[in-house]
Amino acid sequence: MKNTFKVFATFCCLAIISCNQPKEKEAVLADNLLLEEWTGPYGGVPAFDKMNLNDLKTALEKGMELNLKDIDAIAASTDAPTFENTIVPMEKAGAELNRIFKYYGIWSANVSSPEFRKIQTEMSPKLSEFRSKISQNEALFKRIKTVYDNSLKTPLEADQQRVILLTYEGFAMNGAELDAEKKKRYAAIDKELSSLYTKFGNNVLADEENYKVYINKDQLGGLSEGMTKSMAKIAADNGKEGMYAIPNTRSYMDPFLTYSTERGLRKKVWENYYSRGDNNDEFDNKKIIAQILKLRKERVGLLGYKTYGDWRLQNRMAKTPENAMKLMDAVWPAAIARVKEEVADMQAVATKNGDKITIEPWDYRFYAEKVRKAKYDLDSDEVKQYLQLDKLTDALFFVASEVFNYKFTPVKEGSVPVFHEDVKVWEVTDQTSGEHIGLWYLDPFARPGKRSGAWATTYRSHSTFDGKKNVLASNNSNFVKPAPGEALLVSWDDATTFLHEFGHALHFFSSEVRYPTLNGGVRDYTEFQSQVLERWLGTDKLINQFMVHYKTGKVIPKELVAKIKKSAKFNQGFSTTEYLASAIMDMKLHMADPTNIDIAKFEKETLAEMNMPKELPMRHRTPHFGHVFSGEGYATAYYGYMWADVLTADASEAFSEAPGGFYDKELSKKMVKHLFAPRNAMDPAEAYRIFRGRDANIEALMRDRGFPVK
Repeated sequence: MKNTFKVFATFCCLAIISCNQPKEKEAVLADNLLLEEWTGPYGGVPAFDKMNLNDLKTALEKGMELNLKDIDAIAASTDAPTFENTIVPMEKAGAELNRIFKYYGIWSANVSSPEFRKIQTEMSPKLSEFRSKISQNEALFKRIKTVYDNSLKTPLEADQQRVILLTYEGFAMNGAELDAEKKKRYAAIDKELSSLYTKFGNNVLADEENYKVYINKDQLGGLSEGMTKSMAKIAADNGKEGMYAIPNTRSYMDPFLTYSTERGLRKKVWENYYSRGDNNDEFDNKKIIAQILKLRKERVGLLGYKTYGDWRLQNRMAKTPENAMKLMDAVWPAAIARVKEEVADMQAVATKNGDKITIEPWDYRFYAEKVRKAKYDLDSDEVKQYLQLDKLTDALFFVASEVFNYKFTPVKEGSVPVFHEDVKVWEVTDQTSGEHIGLWYLDPFARPGKRSGAWATTYRSHSTFDGKKNVLASNNSNFVKPAPGEALLVSWDDATTFLHEFGHALHFFSSEVRYPTLNGGVRDYTEFQSQVLERWLGTDKLINQFMVHYKTGKVIPKELVAKIKKSAKFNQGFSTTEYLASAIMDMKLHMADPTNIDIAKFEKETLAEMNMPKELPMRHRTPHFGHVFSGEGYATAYYGYMWADVLTADASEAFSEAPGGFYDKELSKKMVKHLFAPRNAMDPAEAYRIFRGRDANIEALMRDRGFPVK
């Protein structure tokens, strides 16, 4: 049941079909692959190779019907409510619908199409109605509340106590205690929001697909051979043989702005990317955002909360918007001061080179690279020669082995169904006992229909209360696919992101929880497990084994490694400021009065009040801020990356001080036991105190970024 609510938080939810189905339709539904239990090896796996979009709508409808029957049976029980007869069956409820949503997630994120988006648009409000039928089921909530109240008098086992707390909070926060009139309005708001979230996300995807810059051979200055070959193929695929295409995604935008010598084209690519959702056309998101903000404020007002952030953060580590802002406000002045220094360095290089320009946002990456080379004699393109994706994948497995005691073994090709030929699968086992833990799917390359960025997800999570379940986890990236037989070379930043997302996967695999609900996470904590894993990229053991030249096979020179480490704090002004600007904007948008809000004006005026440097944009401008407006997962919670990074910096200092450094066996075991394995089975602040012996402090973060420590 709790898994069902997690699905709805992302996709929102649906109306129910009649129980009086014609016999012919019942037969169709019975044969619907999306509803079927997973079969095959490894405890059963999704039949990704047989997905049929024509089955999706009927599968969703039937899945909702079955889920509601599960819920109604629990609510209708006449037995006195207990954890075993109320909460345990809720943990089991909705199995069919949960399976369907694994396929739904693939269509949404990895292989989207206009046909899917049409179904998504139709079903989103229906899904919302379905969710409301569960969250507003009075008889069900009465039983939950009884179990919760009794647990306060006679505590349950620790993990059961956590489950009932999270279940009760989830229902209460979603309007279960409202009167009938307010419940009706709450459900209507949820339904409208679900449609707006879908529209927002599809608008961003449309702008990514509709905007491409085509250039000629004489405009390729500064670009790598691998990138130009990829650009040529994309152009040819779009009927532009002999030209080169720059798609409107971060995986192409970032390297183009870093290396292209064509300033005018850099500006064009920059404008395309940062104006997604903001082109005053049918895909413009500004009015959608304004409506989302109004509806969110009205909805939490029904529950008695002043702002959306007050409602959202009550059970996060930060607890209140003010606490989150306090952290961000503490870092912001140092970040923009560092930007001022970085821009001065870039302007000096430009002037020295005879470039009569003033640094603009489309210049930042380009001249930062020149400053890096001048200050540290470090050429990012030279570093890339030693960062091959295949070798980095082996490096991930090395870290998993050394720190988590996991072994990754490729499965026999064809033995596990995949949704695209690019997807590869590995079996994960305990390397001491040989015990099977799960499967890891990797979908590494960019393609049309795949959302930009990088992310991790699960197709099945660990639990033991109803028979032990293995983990099916995936990592998804948007690397530029190389020509056949050529190495895929990535930047240091992309390599860091690769480890980051793998940290999420290791968090999934490490789970030792009994109940599915406890596989959830506290948003400003779950980024810690991914961010901390980034730190292993710079360790000597990993560097010396896996960073080898893609042509010669020679290990990266020690002199180059020294330059990399010396420049570790380089460009922290840019990376911290572009992120923080988005996080602060997220919070301020939700603290503002949305009655007559003008999104463009608000963004502009807020950035001016913050003294945002004109030479760089927010990482995610408001009109394409999908973390916040294509769902609610990161709404008033984007600050969580920095909150988690305080923990990361502090934990990294613990490893630096340990006898074995980042490969210290005792500290690694302690980290996995207390910070990975429990998932959400205990309060994260308490878990971190057990690991470190105290709370984390912001000074570690400031030291880590090279900012002044007061």
